[in-house]
Amino acid sequence: MRVGLLLEQVLSPVPGGTGRYAVEVAGALAATGGPGTEVTGWTAWHRRVAGAVVPGVGGPHRLPLPRRPLVAAWERGPLPAPRGVDLVHAPTPLAPLGGRRPVVVTVHDAVPWTHPETLTPRGVRWHRRMIGRAASSAAAVVVPTEAVARELRRHLTLRCPLVVVGEGVSGRLTLPSDALARQAALGLTPGGYLLTTATLEPRKGLDVLVGALAGAGAPDLPLVVVGQPGWGDVDVPALVAAAGLPAGRVRTLGRVPDEDLAALLGGATALVVPSRAEGFGLPVLEGMAAGVPVVTSDDPALVEVGGGSTVVTPVGDRVALAAALGRVAGDEQLRRDLVRRGRTRAADFSWTGAATRLWELYRELVPTGAG
Repeated sequence: MRVGLLLEQVLSPVPGGTGRYAVEVAGALAATGGPGTEVTGWTAWHRRVAGAVVPGVGGPHRLPLPRRPLVAAWERGPLPAPRGVDLVHAPTPLAPLGGRRPVVVTVHDAVPWTHPETLTPRGVRWHRRMIGRAASSAAAVVVPTEAVARELRRHLTLRCPLVVVGEGVSGRLTLPSDALARQAALGLTPGGYLLTTATLEPRKGLDVLVGALAGAGAPDLPLVVVGQPGWGDVDVPALVAAAGLPAGRVRTLGRVPDEDLAALLGGATALVVPSRAEGFGLPVLEGMAAGVPVVTSDDPALVEVGGGSTVVTPVGDRVALAAALGRVAGDEQLRRDLVRRGRTRAADFSWTGAATRLWELYRELVPTGAG
């Protein structure tokens, strides 16, 4: 069984959660495939592809078109496509659909239908078109939660299997031995700050969180924001000023190395995920696995992943979020309980488990001896 995995998202200027998904799935597939399997990575034509190198995965091999022409080509047909593989897995809707070779497509959320206002109009059109093509001509569509599966069934006619495969926590997020030094270098005290991690886009609800910090009952703790700017011009200093908070109350660190992220998770009073819409919410899982109390919105996917082990507040409700953060910060027993339940819940997920299920799916789609 030879699987070609598309790693183009990894080389995107803002890889985001889907970029991490592609890397983690590729590595886990290579580690779990067993004898007679091969996993190779594929990208558009870039001068440098070192950023898409994954241990154990062949390549990355370059297709003969740069990213923009490749996107245009795959909007219409299956060429150019990875060669010498039995099956292609596209970890985003950008996929070579319509050819003879089976193609599995991961769809991370149903936001283009459920919350189109949180995307650009062009992004909504593109994702609806490409996800619609996957529903019609992919060999299978993979989604990360039952919440996404329900929404896709509502909005699309699926002519292929729809398979729920969860995600996991990167081994690179293990707490480093110098975690305290890393926190100190950032001017942070363990247990003395709130943390949120997400691409800076309107959908992620940072405006709600910053507004909540100014509300009655909110803890007097700094907020650390980790994540690259996305679309939508989320101006953090402007949000802070509009909320009437002092300038130093919210610190933006941009994208940080995994070791620093692990250290930040390890020292946070709580991880806050106030998103308006998600398909999985990987930070929720990462926070629970790191032993951090997690506070989320009641977006269905976040509630599903949290599994009763997080504090949940209504989407967009700054008053409720302020109160929830105050309770968590002020109640040591509650924090201990959330940590205990969160670690137990996080143990239900792993990239190894995800890869094992994907190999089962691939073998269902490619009969023995095919290729």
